[in-house]
Amino acid sequence: MRSILRIGYLVLGLATAIQGSLVLHDDSFQPDHILRVTARDYTQACMERYSVLVNGSSPGPELRFQEGKVSWIRVYNDMEDSNVTMHWHGLTAFTAPFSDGTPLASQWPIPPGHFFDYEVRPEVGYAGTYFYHSHVSFHAVTAWGALIVDSIEPAPYEYDEERIIALSDFFTKTDEEIVDGLTSTNFTWSGETSAVLVNGQGRLATNATGSCKLAAISVEPGKTYRLRFIGATALSFVSLSIESHDVLEIIEADGHYTKPVKTSYLQIASGQRYSVLLRAKSESELRNEKSRQFYFQLTTMGRPTVLTTFAVLEYPSSTTTDLITVPATPPLPVANITYGWLDYTVEPYYPDYDFPTVEEVTRRIIINVHQNVSERTVWLQNGYDWVQTFPKSPYLVDIYEGTLDLNASYKRAIDSGYGFDNQTRLFPAKMGEVLEIVWQNRGTVDNGGVENHPFHAHGRHFYDIGGGDGLYNLTENEERLKGTHPIPRDTSMLYAYRKETTALAPSGWRAWRIRVTDAGVWMMHCHVLQHMVMGMQTVFTFGDQTDIKAQARTPGRGYLTYGGSVYGNATYSPSVRHFF
Repeated sequence: MRSILRIGYLVLGLATAIQGSLVLHDDSFQPDHILRVTARDYTQACMERYSVLVNGSSPGPELRFQEGKVSWIRVYNDMEDSNVTMHWHGLTAFTAPFSDGTPLASQWPIPPGHFFDYEVRPEVGYAGTYFYHSHVSFHAVTAWGALIVDSIEPAPYEYDEERIIALSDFFTKTDEEIVDGLTSTNFTWSGETSAVLVNGQGRLATNATGSCKLAAISVEPGKTYRLRFIGATALSFVSLSIESHDVLEIIEADGHYTKPVKTSYLQIASGQRYSVLLRAKSESELRNEKSRQFYFQLTTMGRPTVLTTFAVLEYPSSTTTDLITVPATPPLPVANITYGWLDYTVEPYYPDYDFPTVEEVTRRIIINVHQNVSERTVWLQNGYDWVQTFPKSPYLVDIYEGTLDLNASYKRAIDSGYGFDNQTRLFPAKMGEVLEIVWQNRGTVDNGGVENHPFHAHGRHFYDIGGGDGLYNLTENEERLKGTHPIPRDTSMLYAYRKETTALAPSGWRAWRIRVTDAGVWMMHCHVLQHMVMGMQTVFTFGDQTDIKAQARTPGRGYLTYGGSVYGNATYSPSVRHFF
């Protein structure tokens, strides 16, 4: 039934897109949600920091969409000296291609003093947990918020209530200081995160003094809760567990229901989301425990220093919950990385007949990633970095303007042997191809250092076919895949497996399969913000100029110019194409 509904919505969406026209968004137009982006001094973890905020806070307001239904989100850029975009992390933007929120890839950013109306319609079958964030500079460390897509059908799991538990990092340096240090010839690291916050609250470190409160997640005895975990961190790869609650049941990963997987802990990287079922303790169990509050313990992994922070799971009573005291000794063992966590294990809840077999793969693209130090310290993919200042205008705009020849780019990419065109820094693909994309970790040129990278794909979700140490071996991985049912994901972890090795030595891989079915310009990148700023981003084009233009027809000139007529301001209302 779900597959029939999904096909029906896709056909309806295509028909509507073809018929769409420019619509004046004047005072008679009422968006479903309004987000206003500002920058000012803001206090978190008892420290004041100049931060980019959404509706005056971090995190911004929770948004709820519904499968198959169009939502309009008006994003105001109220900052005076910075562009902004908004990306709907994990959601697709196939027939509203200018709504993906990727500056210099799929749209011009929103200039100061302007606003842009984003059109988003989640596909049927994508009910789940997401988040939104700015895709400019280092904004996403604070400019983000939870986004939930509700199903048009009853959920396959029963629970009484749900709670959002979103993780983010706190840095004492400002966005501008961090970006300047990372991109300078006199490279300066951002510093490690000072705190992992839960829903924007927390303390700087274990045993910190002061009045900062820990986040509290309230539950009632005997009820079953869906805990929606969101990895909105900038840098931190977090292991999370709950004191005296060691039976969690994973039911969703990156917006897709899974068959239940029991676990006592989660590993959550930047960009990843999971839902778990938590069965709250009964009153008799609480009496035996002699406590009504328990710690969430969060430990950062794979970094030079280990940071352990906390939140509180509370069963409210007449006694006030203590949100000030931090345990002198962590109540749970401090976690190490479990390499390959959930690989070859998690399976889709609904039957999925679209997984591409190895026989269907038409092309394999190996993307070697490593850090290099020359004039600047950069992260490279197949020898090149990608930053927002490289293209002079967005690729999607150039495609509509006729100044980007994707057929020539594709030929250069094939001739390179890597599937990469170094002139445009694109990975072009033809419609109908079935790609196997292998992210290959390699040691840093100067010292052999290796790091973990959560890779995120825009556009169509990929099938994660696992990972491992060393070099990717197709034959060995096919043996591991036997009897498994890979699930679509949008963010998965390329592990380092060691802190250092020799220069350019292979040290871990992650492999995906994806059908090229939806034309457009789609970024695929490490979701660690520092690595993105330092060049660890790739851009894929699916289809040629004809395919991409046919996907959504003519958008209107206002989309093709920075600050064009589709970007409204205080003096005029924008003329917007309704793609759905």
